[in-house]
Amino acid sequence: MTIGILFAVLAGLMLGLYALPEKYTKRYEFENTWGMMFFINMLIIPIAAGFLLVKDFDVIIANIPTDILWKMGVASILWGIGVMMWGKAINYIGLSLGFSIFIGTVILVGSLLPFLVDGLPSNNVFMVILLGILIVLFGVSFNGKAGMLRQAEDQKNSREKLDGKTSSMTIGIIIAVIGGLLATGFSYANAYGRPYLHQACQEAGNPEWITAVMVMVIIYVSGAIFVIPYFIYQLSAKNLWGKFSSPHTPKNLFYTFIMALLNFAASGTFAFAAYKLGSSGNTVGYAMFNTVCVAVAIITGILTGEWSSTSAKPRKILYLGLTAMILGVIVIASGNAMG
Repeated sequence: MTIGILFAVLAGLMLGLYALPEKYTKRYEFENTWGMMFFINMLIIPIAAGFLLVKDFDVIIANIPTDILWKMGVASILWGIGVMMWGKAINYIGLSLGFSIFIGTVILVGSLLPFLVDGLPSNNVFMVILLGILIVLFGVSFNGKAGMLRQAEDQKNSREKLDGKTSSMTIGIIIAVIGGLLATGFSYANAYGRPYLHQACQEAGNPEWITAVMVMVIIYVSGAIFVIPYFIYQLSAKNLWGKFSSPHTPKNLFYTFIMALLNFAASGTFAFAAYKLGSSGNTVGYAMFNTVCVAVAIITGILTGEWSSTSAKPRKILYLGLTAMILGVIVIASGNAMG
């Protein structure tokens, strides 16, 4: 179990840091940076990892039962749509609130969804895990509140008028919740497809951790079915293809590759952690994975000065939220140990 917890924390750490290199890209619009990142992330790295790391990769892919491939594929496409909707929600309600609502929905639903595949643990274990998830959600809600207060202070200090009206705020919240629900397809695809892929990888003579690579290949390539056309459309509609001829493209390519690698590695590490955590691993691992991700992202924001000009009240609420999230992870881990 200890190995599973450590890998879940490592996965959350990588996911929380994966977007940091974006700060160093130059002369690119959002669509250029993220379009390049997702292309590398969802097609180049998964396919290369499959052929380079997985023994009999093509044979395993060819022999996946249709029902497993179909269900994993549909769930993964929904995950890709959910990720894109989260980006849309941020345009309406801002990063802090959009992130908190999206991840909160992901943690609540995505942590419970695997029980439909794996079955419920004993009552006492289930109640402790559920309590830990609820504590995490309280922490996420505190972070959202802190983000809203900080945003209000920033707008007041800069004498900017509120950009969104009540209707826009409502639309943004709805998009964030729906996006979070769809993004839990990742958790379902991992829980549903991992048992078969693990057996197939073992029969081919692969080491235990290779199963995580195989699962991520299916999820990421399937997710690309929606994400890549979306960015192609956006780049064309906004006439941004010419940006790729920038002299900064080689460095930007390096930074987006690091982003893509960290993101894929984080997901693969989570899949391995879920396996190591045992029968409730998909639930426990998913909650810990996303919680650490949020905590790392917030701490990174603090260290980079995003909260330096914020008053004491929002920062106290933020610290309270972080404390609740950490406590929730401890409770979830304790529940898993009981099982």
